[in-house]
Amino acid sequence: MKMSGVSGLTRREFLAKTAFLAGGSISGFLCGHIGLGAAPGGCCGDTAGPDMRLGLCTYLWGKDWDLPTLIANCEKAGLMGVELRTEHAHGVEPEIGTAARQEVRRRFMDSPVELVGLGSNERFDHPDPESLKRAIDRTKAFVILSHDCGGSGVKVKPDRFYPNIPREKTIEQIGHTLNELGAFGADYGQQIRLEVHGQCAPLPIIKQIMDIAQHPNVAVCWNSNSEDLQGQGLDFNFGLVKDRLGATVHVRELNLGDYPYPRLVELLAEARYRGWVLLECRTSPPDLVAALIEQRKVWEELVARALAKLSAAG
Repeated sequence: MKMSGVSGLTRREFLAKTAFLAGGSISGFLCGHIGLGAAPGGCCGDTAGPDMRLGLCTYLWGKDWDLPTLIANCEKAGLMGVELRTEHAHGVEPEIGTAARQEVRRRFMDSPVELVGLGSNERFDHPDPESLKRAIDRTKAFVILSHDCGGSGVKVKPDRFYPNIPREKTIEQIGHTLNELGAFGADYGQQIRLEVHGQCAPLPIIKQIMDIAQHPNVAVCWNSNSEDLQGQGLDFNFGLVKDRLGATVHVRELNLGDYPYPRLVELLAEARYRGWVLLECRTSPPDLVAALIEQRKVWEELVARALAKLSAAG
């Protein structure tokens, strides 16, 4: 594995490796700590039960918190994983130097909260070759940053289509770009997580992209969009990509709106999903910590019901 900036194991990584050597499974170790699951590119499998954990994506909730506040508030809310979205107050960006990266790593190492990864805004639909190259280079910088700070992957986007450019050409470009980045990320132990996003959000399109992006280090970040319910519905669309799910799933408020979160949690449980379900909430509650605690309680109820149903089904 290539190393850059910060080297050595965090306390969490050391404990994980110790548990593995004592008899833990290689698939569980990879899924939880490197971002690769039992299935190629995914975190679903047939032999182990679901090990789903709730965390936070700093999309809106948490975007104004500096890193110490963010970690402290996640601890208070009982959310032990966080994906740091770019351009937010935590300041974890590719421009920071070695000392700052060491400090980020140390803060997470000294906390039960895990740095799940980084949420970039990079996309690979650009018709202009120079823009595409800049996006690839910027993503590689995020990969190195996530490695140095102790994360396990980087979120990217497919994104949109353009007039006078065949959709198939854009899909092929995105897929080949993901293969390049998957190979690069593997050298740093960083999963490339394709968020189901934009005009590419319909799951049949994501499947087309992933059929080209066959590198095992490229995975899908389910994003709980309205497009998930289109066509033949949630169950069918989930089935298109369930074997390529990565270490992260994004959800909105679990008790608001008409998205069928109870069924999504059941599908994740049935798929033996092992990874992080990250809150990417959009409302503006007056007390964010209290709101996070409420979401955690709703999540726990949904998981309990899903597991009970799974157990009853044998």
